[in-house]
Amino acid sequence: MSQFDYIIIGAGASGLLLADALGSDDFFKSKSILLIDKDDKTKNDRTWCFWEIGKGPFDNLVHKSWPKIYFAGKKLRLSTEIQPYSYKMVRGIDFYEHYKQKVRNYSNVKWVKEEVKNLKDLDNSVEVLTEANRFEGKKVFNSIFDYREVLNQKKYPVLQQHFVGWFIKTEKPVFDSEEATFMDFSVPQKGNTRFMYVLPFSESEALFEYTLFSETLLDRKEYETAIEEYLDEHFKGISYSIVDTEQGSIPMTCYPFAQKNSNSLMHIGISGGWAKPSTGFTFYNTSKRTAELIDYLKADRPLSKFGKKDKFWFYDLLLLDVLKKNNHLGQSVFESLFKKRKTTLILKFLDNETNFWEDILMMSSPKPLPFIQALFRRLF
Repeated sequence: MSQFDYIIIGAGASGLLLADALGSDDFFKSKSILLIDKDDKTKNDRTWCFWEIGKGPFDNLVHKSWPKIYFAGKKLRLSTEIQPYSYKMVRGIDFYEHYKQKVRNYSNVKWVKEEVKNLKDLDNSVEVLTEANRFEGKKVFNSIFDYREVLNQKKYPVLQQHFVGWFIKTEKPVFDSEEATFMDFSVPQKGNTRFMYVLPFSESEALFEYTLFSETLLDRKEYETAIEEYLDEHFKGISYSIVDTEQGSIPMTCYPFAQKNSNSLMHIGISGGWAKPSTGFTFYNTSKRTAELIDYLKADRPLSKFGKKDKFWFYDLLLLDVLKKNNHLGQSVFESLFKKRKTTLILKFLDNETNFWEDILMMSSPKPLPFIQALFRRLF
């Protein structure tokens, strides 16, 4: 059995960012690090989007950025500059290629392509079993997410942000390449929270994603039909071809993932609850959590104590309680925010960076009754 100081399971965003942070820091030069993933990460299997002020650490990987976003609701049509923010997109393949090369250059990091079959948490270490090997890590970071865990409890609502996307190319230039459609709720809601998300890469190339915040997935054909109808309504008569597709589902829950952590085993990424519960945005929050985790490890603090509930966790919980009980209210909640508040304040709030008075401004925007009812259900 091979032994390591740190074992990272999964070479997605959280796993690669953590491996790079450990490998690039002189503090961990003497530590042995193992990264395990069953995949070799050679496919462009996802895209990550985020917003930030000015330049950032991922700018060299940004495939496209937008200075404006568009929001549409039942009555509102809003196109707005988001300075000092910009909305950025990173393609999975670009991220993988960049960090694979970096991580493999660290002499104290070993990467193996194997599938993890089981974890056994011992007193002061964790045993990791794969198809072919058995490893032991003093501290193990697991990014493999299992929906069954959160679905088998009733205390915290569990929705999904699920979507199908088409990367399309048109024969004629039709898109505004400087504006991303953040949420277009003009599509039929059908009792759910449904919207179209559009990222134009050029005047003739764009990603159209039909997205829902709801409990259950749809048949793939229903997503695709919605995209076809949207294109026909907004770009009638324009010929296009489908270059690529993507499909995904991100858990939206305030389930306390950190309670699974021990002093030797910690869950990271979506498995650790690092996705923003109310929106599903994960990438930027993961980068911030990784930096916090590095400082935490340097201080030699117990992994079981990493992560805490804050006011934003509670705000997200109330919204999810509302959408769990009345899933159709998502459109009116987000429309009221964009109608009454500056877009930059909304982005700041969704990034968990607002102060108390800004929180009051945000929470006073939607109709209060569903949230008051959700609060009383939580309290009593």
